Amino acid sequence: MTKRILLHSRFRSPARRRISRLPAPLLLLLVGPLGIWGCGTPAGANSPGVRLAVVAAENIWGSIARQEGGNRVMVRSIIVNPAADPHAYEPTVGDAKAVAAANLVIFNGAGYDAWMQKLLAANAVPTGQELDAGSVVGVSPGRNPHIWYNPSDVRRVAARISADFIRLQPVDKALFTRLHRRFITRDLAAYFHDIAGIRDRYASVRVGATESIFVYLARRLHLRLTTPPGFMKAVAEGIEPTAQELLTFNHQIESRSIKVLVFNRQNVTPGVRVLVNLARSRRIPVVPITETLDPASASFQGWQTRQLALLAAALHRATGR
Repeated sequence: MTKRILLHSRFRSPARRRISRLPAPLLLLLVGPLGIWGCGTPAGANSPGVRLAVVAAENIWGSIARQEGGNRVMVRSIIVNPAADPHAYEPTVGDAKAVAAANLVIFNGAGYDAWMQKLLAANAVPTGQELDAGSVVGVSPGRNPHIWYNPSDVRRVAARISADFIRLQPVDKALFTRLHRRFITRDLAAYFHDIAGIRDRYASVRVGATESIFVYLARRLHLRLTTPPGFMKAVAEGIEPTAQELLTFNHQIESRSIKVLVFNRQNVTPGVRVLVNLARSRRIPVVPITETLDPASASFQGWQTRQLALLAAALHRATGR
């Protein structure tokens, strides 16, 4: 008889705990008289030689914004720690000051980073100075918010970031247009190439995933993701999946009906760890992925291509193709 695995309990993984914050007075001292932007200060739009101040809730979008803006933008990303759970993040006084001073604030939306919307409202950021990626691609709260794992959505958000830079700083339109073209055609070339390669070689291979972070990419790769959708959504939201969903997923691993298991390394509850260990004991290759850049200094495309390489290697081991 298959034992029921408790995925979420009071004995939660360190990755699910709230990120500790510095005391507000200390944060104020750290910000200091120079302000949150260091030696530079954000200025009005459309000023020759002036850099736009950009705040990104997640360093995924921060990386893309930095490449879209080049030396005409200063980007400050808030969520950067690949060892912590972004869902548990709590903003600091420094975050609020950065948002209030920014020319453009980029956040994921779709219910993923509701704390950012609260900061925007509290600091009365004018309409037109915020970019909600979920709204750009039509993903509303309640749906899968991990849109940066959808290559089509990455293209659309990158195009919107470039368009907003042009709107805010039209004197640099030629530069922003050139940087956007380079980002899509050159910087993302290996990323799109690797996606096409996995799709062409491993289409229809059955795989599993511990949560919904992998759903968009699995579709683009034409992999057959057989994990119950309710299971993946429950784990992503920190709630308990149903007994039937757990039983089904457990059976898929026990019977080796899936060839590869993908799991989010930033959300490893005790129950998820049991499933990952079970997969390894059945000699099913396991591929860790993350929600934010890993390492934090990586570019979006560098991070994604490394993960795609791990996935391709696991699929090769599992199928011999």
